[in-house]
Amino acid sequence: METPIEAPDFEKIEQNPRIIAIANQKGGVGKTTTTINLATAMAAVRKRVLIFDLDPQGNASTGLGIQRMNREINSYHVLIGENLIEEAIVATAIPGLDVVPAGVDLSGAEIELVDLARREFRLREALQAGLDNYDYVLIDCPPALGLLTLNALVAAEAVMVPLQCEFFALEGVSHLIRTIERVKQTLNPGLDIQGIVLTMFDKRNKLSDMVADDVRGHFGEKVYKTVIPRNVRVSEAPSHGKPVLVYDMKCAGSTAYLHLASEVLRREREIREVRP
Repeated sequence: METPIEAPDFEKIEQNPRIIAIANQKGGVGKTTTTINLATAMAAVRKRVLIFDLDPQGNASTGLGIQRMNREINSYHVLIGENLIEEAIVATAIPGLDVVPAGVDLSGAEIELVDLARREFRLREALQAGLDNYDYVLIDCPPALGLLTLNALVAAEAVMVPLQCEFFALEGVSHLIRTIERVKQTLNPGLDIQGIVLTMFDKRNKLSDMVADDVRGHFGEKVYKTVIPRNVRVSEAPSHGKPVLVYDMKCAGSTAYLHLASEVLRREREIREVRP
């Protein structure tokens, strides 16, 4: 049953937005689903959120109901410097949640970026202006460790890693962690891992428990307590152009994403408290 959308009473924003990249070089791990539902949950608790769709597939844009006709100015044009970011922002049906959509043009951006000056810093420089109205910017990265993802890691202050509960999960994420460390050492010293979220957890499958135990044993407190279960309503929601929190707020997937948002925001408060 679809959940009605009510406009929350937004708090005054007193600082620059916090930029979080949602990244995993492996596809099909729930990265885009996590991006749009985490953003929706944040908006529901009066945070103003912008999703920057950096995946050429444009699934975050589609999952938020953004039609192709509304993507004429998109993340590609912002990245290569043809348009300012405020010209590309599109409001969603979720109060407090906007998106810079992705268009088909973005699929060729990897090649075009190679010859551009400061190619690793294009997104960071684009995000430095025009975002005073947001608390958080979530960057939905493509499932690859190319120049697009590198731009996201250079622009971001933190990375969230969705990790599917499957056999090769740790092997894949270890490569990403090494990349994050190299970016931190050479291009973005302020970058940190906000957390690792276990997705597509099947409580009927012993492998899910084994993977979860291995990941928690390896990364400790970096792994969120919340796990995202396999849930048919989560899978159905994007085909309706809605986050699952709007499509069916009472399902297990929605409950999990609300809990995840609570954990993320709690960590964000702790980070702010220890900053000088």
